[in-house]
Amino acid sequence: MKSIDIANHKITQKVQITDLPSKVDLDADKKETEKALRKVRRKLGELQDTMYAHGKYSVLVCLQGMDTAGKDSLIREVFKDFNARGVEVMSFKVPTDLELKHDYLWRHYLHLPARGKFGVHNRTHYENVLVTRVHPEYILNEKLPFVNSVEDVDDAFWHQRFEQIKNFENHLAENGTIIFKFFLNLSKEEQKNRLIRRLDLKRKNWKFSAGDLKERKLWDNYMTCYEDAINRTSTNKAPWYNIPADDKPTARLIVASILYDTLKEYTDIEEPELDEKTKANLHLYREQLNNE
Repeated sequence: MKSIDIANHKITQKVQITDLPSKVDLDADKKETEKALRKVRRKLGELQDTMYAHGKYSVLVCLQGMDTAGKDSLIREVFKDFNARGVEVMSFKVPTDLELKHDYLWRHYLHLPARGKFGVHNRTHYENVLVTRVHPEYILNEKLPFVNSVEDVDDAFWHQRFEQIKNFENHLAENGTIIFKFFLNLSKEEQKNRLIRRLDLKRKNWKFSAGDLKERKLWDNYMTCYEDAINRTSTNKAPWYNIPADDKPTARLIVASILYDTLKEYTDIEEPELDEKTKANLHLYREQLNNE
């Protein structure tokens, strides 16, 4: 099996979506890929235990991708060996009435991970510069003071929103949150295959929505918006990673490997030591328990 090089996926300069691969050959079959994932996620789970005890860093994992990109199954498989107390998963849907009464980042602040924990966001604050950019009329639901019509949602509006997002992420990073932003890069042809699978398999029918086909017709618009969002917001503190998503097992392994290989470089993450007094009295505590 070929090794996974983070540099091949990390976006450090402006890119074109059409140049980013949706497939990658690791020279391994499905069983080998799944075996490799089990190995990495065990190590990732052990590291998460240490981070939980350490309690100084939090990790925010942002997953973005078109419908059927495999976000749900990726979360299930990559974080399977995590202690439940150390990871929180949030799936963001259409904003509620209450959420619309606040600024667009408010609901994302509410679900940020505490120190020592992983927060996995299935769809993220980037929906506010992706879906709303493809459908600018949605911005009117926010009832912003200076937006009275779709015409007010112009280039200056989006520039300001991108700056707000970068400031949001910088603030988090500067206060101990390690940020990973994964773009699950699914080809249009593979999305078609997965949608048909949802129609053909009865146990998958519940996942299908006619709205998926309406959004599929806007594929090119979405790709333009993804490209702009990635280029404007991939920073050293909050980088984007392109994850070829046409093969789900491969995508899961790449994400798990990027997480582990990046986090293990934080040499200051270690289990806290007992204070000197407690360490000096360990034999007394052991005697106390043995004499019960």
